[in-house]
Amino acid sequence: MPVTPNKLCPSANLIVVMGVSGSGKSTVAQALAEQLDYCYLDADDFHSTEAKACMAAGKPLTDEQRAPWVHNICAYLTQCAQKEQSCTLAFSGLRRSHREQLRQLPFRVVFLYLDGSQALIAERMSRRSDHFMPPSLLNSQFASMETSDNEPDVIPIDISQPPQMVLEQCLTSLP
Repeated sequence: MPVTPNKLCPSANLIVVMGVSGSGKSTVAQALAEQLDYCYLDADDFHSTEAKACMAAGKPLTDEQRAPWVHNICAYLTQCAQKEQSCTLAFSGLRRSHREQLRQLPFRVVFLYLDGSQALIAERMSRRSDHFMPPSLLNSQFASMETSDNEPDVIPIDISQPPQMVLEQCLTSLP
């Protein structure tokens, strides 16, 4: 018997690839979107010009500055859900309240938490030159990351392995 999609049983999936800046969110979310034929979204594209300038200047965003950003992401994703478009989203997910807002969207939601040491991520960030987020903000990213303990839909992914193995672990971890 087919299940009728509704808010409680949505027909679209949302895979949120989360982690601090430099953990590989965009790379993994884009690869998953290609592999699964989903729409790829990068949360960075929803930041205001002012927020990007603030971060580029080495100033971490406050929760007040993040609020409209998360609101804009949720509004766009709601439109995708209405079209039954499954998506991957590269999204820091630093705050539990932000993750909770995504859970309220009409999707089947799962979070893949790209987890790695601060040293590994700092080394990766030092090699990139085309991103507004400076390596100097990495400490604030780790400090802002609220634990995902007791969140059963958050699946930790070890990023110390080669990129292809990270992608394979993500794929095999999906429910």
